[in-house]
Amino acid sequence: MTDRRRISSGSPYEGTIGFSRAVQVGDRIVVAGTAPVWPDGSCDADPEVQAGRCLEIILAALAEAGAGPEHVVRTRLYLTDAADWEAVGRAHGRVFGEVRPASTMVVVAALLDTRWRIEMEAEAVLAAEPAHLPPPTREEEVEIERLRRQL
Repeated sequence: MTDRRRISSGSPYEGTIGFSRAVQVGDRIVVAGTAPVWPDGSCDADPEVQAGRCLEIILAALAEAGAGPEHVVRTRLYLTDAADWEAVGRAHGRVFGEVRPASTMVVVAALLDTRWRIEMEAEAVLAAEPAHLPPPTREEEVEIERLRRQL
């Protein structure tokens, strides 16, 4: 039997609902639906900012499992307003523009919290040939470290 590793983000919903932010089984990592919530429970109203926050949380979970954006093979984006697709797409494109995972945007009636305009899921495969990306710039490395400290 393949080992199953659970990765937590500290969300208060994990224990209440009974889920993990991510689960790794072998070389596959599946990241649960991720909402745009900051550690203090706040949520920015801007859909692009919300999408960026979802991605920060997803990337942190992937990093804990030894993966990065280059290992992502699928994303799912749940929007409460179809008009937000461009703003959310810009945030997604900043992270995955070169990787280009299979991705789906779905408009849903509502999410768990009425402040949330976006929720995202991701799947990564460590054994997959990583996308050939240029190394991060110094500015990108500084930004990644800043975002990790926020989590």
